[in-house]
Amino acid sequence: MPKEWRVYSKKADYDALSEKFHINRLTAGLLVNRGLRSDEEIERFLWGGLSDLNDELLLPDIRKAVDIIAESLGEGRSMRIVGDYDIDGVCSVYILLKGISYAAESLGKTASIDYVIPDRIKDGYGINRHIIEKAAEDKKELIITCDNGISAIEELRLAKELSIKVIVTDHHDVRKDEAGRDILPMAEAVTDPKRADSSYPFEGICGAVVSWKLIKAVFERLSLLSEETAGELLFGELLAFAAFATVGDVMELRDENRIIVKEGLKLINSKKGLNLGLSKLIEGCGISEKEITGYHIGFILGPCINAGGRLETAETALRLFLCDNEREAEALSEKLIELNRMRKEMTETGVKEAELIAEHEYGSDKVLVIYLPKLHESLAGIVAGRLRERYSKPVFVITEASEGLKGSGRSIEAYPMAEKLCEVSDILTKFGGHPMAAGLSLEKKDLEKLRKRLNENSGLSDSDLVERGAIDYIIPVSYISTGLIEELELLKPFGQGNERPVLADREISIYDMRVLGAEKKVLRMRLADKNGYNISGIMFGDAEENRERIKELCGKKKGLSIVYYPEINVFNGRRNLQLNILDVL
Repeated sequence: MPKEWRVYSKKADYDALSEKFHINRLTAGLLVNRGLRSDEEIERFLWGGLSDLNDELLLPDIRKAVDIIAESLGEGRSMRIVGDYDIDGVCSVYILLKGISYAAESLGKTASIDYVIPDRIKDGYGINRHIIEKAAEDKKELIITCDNGISAIEELRLAKELSIKVIVTDHHDVRKDEAGRDILPMAEAVTDPKRADSSYPFEGICGAVVSWKLIKAVFERLSLLSEETAGELLFGELLAFAAFATVGDVMELRDENRIIVKEGLKLINSKKGLNLGLSKLIEGCGISEKEITGYHIGFILGPCINAGGRLETAETALRLFLCDNEREAEALSEKLIELNRMRKEMTETGVKEAELIAEHEYGSDKVLVIYLPKLHESLAGIVAGRLRERYSKPVFVITEASEGLKGSGRSIEAYPMAEKLCEVSDILTKFGGHPMAAGLSLEKKDLEKLRKRLNENSGLSDSDLVERGAIDYIIPVSYISTGLIEELELLKPFGQGNERPVLADREISIYDMRVLGAEKKVLRMRLADKNGYNISGIMFGDAEENRERIKELCGKKKGLSIVYYPEINVFNGRRNLQLNILDVL
């Protein structure tokens, strides 16, 4: 879909910032565009380290949680960790399991601690009655949830009735009553930065970071950080897994998330943050010789971890991380890579089928409700996301489930999805989510009614359905230099909430376009500005479609506008300036 680009217009004294922080004026402007204003914020963004992380003891109930864990270790109580089936849940379980086991060993205790990860299809999200009843049957005295539990009101009431102590660690939104007050689950400690009474200064951390903060507090409470090995574990491997989950769970890379990811990537690339399993996964994905970045976690490694929970069991990924046998680690990593390959094939099939339905049956609908009965229900959200990107519309993808129909939705800024589902709650058997994504269940007989009512009440105008992008600055391509690109490295890691700088230039000529790659996903070109300055460009996507579109534009206009970000292309040891073209107008 065509994109509407707008230029940021945030004002500040860029020259003063440039002089104060010894950075390029463009870099100063980029920091302002990212919402940084005070000297303290800018210094922390550019040069913040582990000493700048927020104090974990500000998390609600964390002192209670630490006391319960310390007491349980001292008395040899049997514990069970209950996680979730995605990358954040798996990493959270790993951090808690490794951290508490290490603490027990340091105290000379035999840790009776194990874990459960719910099955996506059979159990659904989070802790349920069956898991609690099984914990009671197994004589577990303490349950620690991670990346789930904050909304398990009825379930954790059962745990109380069965005399099982519970520590909830989560990062999801807290349910509210009619007066807007928090409804907290019945537990001995509820540690979630999104509690209304939380004094924690940044609520945007993932479940694995909450787990890491809890282990840090446990280690300090037990005076373990005086031991070199405890520090190496906490600030090495466990921190790397917290960073891995932060990127994989698509958290915003600002505040302490940025520091955690920056330091975590350093650890992974120096091998200090790698255990055998993660190392074998990196090797199996063919990226062991590359510098691991947020891109590799978000688009190569993370999807492999999530594929286990989508198509089989998330325990495969956790077993990989816990593995200390090289051959077993290779086998587990190969299994996850193969599951991800299958997931991609199934997704592509689903997307193509959904596009045909959208274009031939519901082209005029502002809210797309697409029924794909044969699609694996774990892929509904991915397919919905792909359709949302293509059509710039809110999308619900509905599949067959064991009881009725089940679906996932992905939204646009103008459509608060969870609110809109409240308006049709009378025909839904279950629903939940937030403004940009939601899940739902319903009976098959109500499917067409759902589509009709969502469209009647969408409140969307045609202008709401135009995809919008933000340009940081209009900068002549001749201004780009190796030094500028190297300075922009200060802004890394890039990702959600800290996107790559987006620049633009006008009156550009494009020529010598070549389609590259077996899948024809790369278009290489030469560009020249109005003064004849030449530079290489590269554009990803459907290369042949992009080439034909640019040819058509060249026939209509004398000079084109380009949206791009600059990079250095290294090939055969040679470094050359290159523009990564995001759009041509």
